[in-house]
Amino acid sequence: MTRLRYIRPKQLNRTFMLAIAPFIGLLLCMWLITKPPHLSHETAEYIPSSSISEQSAVIMQELDQASVTAEQTISSIEKTAKLYQQTTASVGTILRTAESQAARPEQIYNRRITSKLGVPIETVNSDRIRIELYKINPGTYHGYAMKVKLKDPSAMSMSLGSESGRPGSVETTMRAVSRHGAVAGINAGGYADGNGGRHPLSTTFYKGKYVSGFQPSFKDLSFVGMSKSGKLIGGKFYNQSDLDRLDPVFGATFVPVLLQNGYKTTIPEKWRTAPRRAPRTVIGNYKDDQLLILVTEGYDEKGKSGATLQELQNKLKKLGVIDAYNLDGGGSASLVLNGRVVNKPSDGSLRPVPTHFLFFE
Repeated sequence: MTRLRYIRPKQLNRTFMLAIAPFIGLLLCMWLITKPPHLSHETAEYIPSSSISEQSAVIMQELDQASVTAEQTISSIEKTAKLYQQTTASVGTILRTAESQAARPEQIYNRRITSKLGVPIETVNSDRIRIELYKINPGTYHGYAMKVKLKDPSAMSMSLGSESGRPGSVETTMRAVSRHGAVAGINAGGYADGNGGRHPLSTTFYKGKYVSGFQPSFKDLSFVGMSKSGKLIGGKFYNQSDLDRLDPVFGATFVPVLLQNGYKTTIPEKWRTAPRRAPRTVIGNYKDDQLLILVTEGYDEKGKSGATLQELQNKLKKLGVIDAYNLDGGGSASLVLNGRVVNKPSDGSLRPVPTHFLFFE
């Protein structure tokens, strides 16, 4: 036998009860008229017809009143529903306006920094990331700028080594992008050749740990990576606790720091002249945490082509970048986007290196 579920009166909608109450009374009255109470012959003899007429008149009057009440109730419900719809629409408009106003400062700031880059020649946009690619050619050098907005911190990561996984293994940026299913990638930290391989230079953080242990900054080396919250972090670190405090998720090392907190840093003399000009890869961030990557081209590493670090430092400052770090350059400089190599590597082909920064749709 199927059991009927008991619904408590408190579960009924009050508005619904108000709406149907008059109709219940109306139906009850109609039932009374059409089916009067059963009376025995003995009882019926004592009910005069005039009394029945009077009762019928009273019932009809009550029915008329019930009808008026029902119409008034329906009208009241319609007005309430209309008012509710109007209120809901007004609240929605207010919320949309508030959201639009809240986003305006960000939109204005983005337009300001984008106007200094020009018109993008290529764009990638998804729920996780937005990438805009620009050409840069101030006259003395040329290359590309890639502005990246990480809508999701996991849309950027770092690769280490190759699919073999052995220490000192390397791969090109294109191979790293393809292997991990990324939409874009650049070369990352420096390296040192030895022990049968090409090993990342100094402090390298990957998959939640220090690859070769923490190494205090020396010879102007600086760490650069991303925090778990999706913010670019970097600089010189002499104590592991100072770097741990920034909650890194990955990072690599090279030299030098170009901008910090909006100010130009002193470029070591060695890096001003050896080489003076070169293909370069630089990564920086705006105050809204968008990233800007510059990759400049040159035909060799002899110091006669490409950009100087001072030129890139000045360029980044004018573009409104807050912090900026030089990554490995020369033949290592590489930029891959949408399955192709964007820049012209000075080696004539991409150089295999240990670390790459990757970006995902």
